[in-house]
Amino acid sequence: MKSLTRELWMEIPHRRQIVSIHKNVEQLVTESGVQDGLCLINAMHITASVFINDNESGLHEDYDRWLEQLAPFNPGGDPNSGGYLHNQTGEDNADAHHKRQIMGREVVVAITDGQLHLGPWEHIFYYEFDGRRRKRILVKIIGE
Repeated sequence: MKSLTRELWMEIPHRRQIVSIHKNVEQLVTESGVQDGLCLINAMHITASVFINDNESGLHEDYDRWLEQLAPFNPGGDPNSGGYLHNQTGEDNADAHHKRQIMGREVVVAITDGQLHLGPWEHIFYYEFDGRRRKRILVKIIGE
């Protein structure tokens, strides 16, 4: 069995942003030499996500608006006025933890004939919810 483990490092200058990592993952699959196997792509931080969906900017803006409605950014720590208990620790990123929980931690993609085995509109993204510092993504590829 072959395997490849790499970390992709991200430095997002904004608090929230969606970034395509699709080409990076494809390059690692090629580098691995795996023809038939699995590829795990995992955001290694609890305020970021990896997800698969359409590469369409309107959809990405919809995600941002929807998530902000579900878990609004609010640096306050008083739950009686819409704040988060987590923010009482001195953090201001409770919303980012909630957004990550909704969007998920990782994806696993099949590799067939040396290629990511995805649907016609599927694309791999990193979603940052509390940026402005260096974070990493684990890519683990195993197979024959």
